[in-house]
Amino acid sequence: MINLEDCRQLDQQDPLRPLREQFSLPPGLIYLDGNSLGALPQRTAARVAQVVNEEWGQGLIASWNRAGWFELPQRLGDRIAALIGAGPGEVVATDSTSINLYKVLSAALRIATSQQPERLRVLSERSNFPTDLYIAEGLCREHGGTLELLEPEQLAAALEPRAAQDVAVLMLTHVNYRTGAMHDMAALTAAAHRAGVLTVWDLAHSAGAVPVSVKADQADFAVGCGYKYLNGGPGAPAFVWVHPKHVERFRQPLSGWWGHAAPFAFTPDYQPAAAIARYLCGTQPIISLAALGCGLDTFSAAEALGGMTALRRKSLALSDLFISLVHERCAGHGLTLVTPREHLRRGSQVCLARDQGGYAIIQALIARGVVGDFRAGDGAQLADILRFGLAPLYVGFEDVWHAVEHLRQVLASGEWQRPEFNQMKAVS
Repeated sequence: MINLEDCRQLDQQDPLRPLREQFSLPPGLIYLDGNSLGALPQRTAARVAQVVNEEWGQGLIASWNRAGWFELPQRLGDRIAALIGAGPGEVVATDSTSINLYKVLSAALRIATSQQPERLRVLSERSNFPTDLYIAEGLCREHGGTLELLEPEQLAAALEPRAAQDVAVLMLTHVNYRTGAMHDMAALTAAAHRAGVLTVWDLAHSAGAVPVSVKADQADFAVGCGYKYLNGGPGAPAFVWVHPKHVERFRQPLSGWWGHAAPFAFTPDYQPAAAIARYLCGTQPIISLAALGCGLDTFSAAEALGGMTALRRKSLALSDLFISLVHERCAGHGLTLVTPREHLRRGSQVCLARDQGGYAIIQALIARGVVGDFRAGDGAQLADILRFGLAPLYVGFEDVWHAVEHLRQVLASGEWQRPEFNQMKAVS
């Protein structure tokens, strides 16, 4: 049996423990929702104030050059590239994940259909993040194609060359937002390529949480989020990566002035910029980009302590501990683990299903200072889910102990059944 003292010992022995000091977390709060919104880095408030008061307030328009505003998407993109296994000059920080997905999925469909017009089918996972499915559904409608949703175990058969003759794109989220299950990017990309299918990967629940190697795994396109594990703040700019072999094959559909080859020539015709810069669109949100830079600074500090390899090791240890404690201390309360136990198939969150009360249980935990979140089922194949994100930059082993102990008490006492915990809020 694991006890509290064991967890305190693990924290004492943790070489990454000092990284928590980079974050401004309310005293006594156990924050296990970094898979939805990352914690606030200590430097962010001062940096944003500097951009507002000095660069904007004093430098005014000169800051486009003097403060390097114009190059921010590429500079931050290079820093993100190091976290996802891409090369310098291959990533830009820009727009939202949904908009970036629209860009790359459009490009992928154009590439596929230009070679084989009959390839009009997009494959995805049924429990993929809904906005990804909405974007894909809309693009399929524009291109006269279809979106087919599969269970994870059906993907391999669907990518057999004979079965995939009319498939253009495999679009998946690397780590599933509902379950924390992680796909084998290398294996699925290789299977897709054998069938002549392009791959689009959403790294929203991967970047900054698990090691990613988009280039080594031969992915074709990838997008991701800046406000979850990258700690860029609510609505932070997302990012986009395109394999160099594809980047100049087709224009992305949102041809804004910032992605022009000569943006300050102001010519009436559009000529796309070279390489990944063509995936930029309109004027960039400089204040938000500056905040994202502070989030990325927290990973720079981790580099000296082993970088993503060390962060992944701690993430797995935290989730192993969470799973073990729930098994030991919460048995008999109707919780079912839906996150894979196998390390190679697990992201950086632990997800539990329960037949009833999931939302209320999370609200009861939040009232106690343990912040996780809830994702509703559909009443059919998808169950209600209690999610607990374990961001290794700032979550400790004692945090996990106390979180599970609070969960045990909420379940054992029936506290979650109180009326105030069953009133749905606008954001859950």
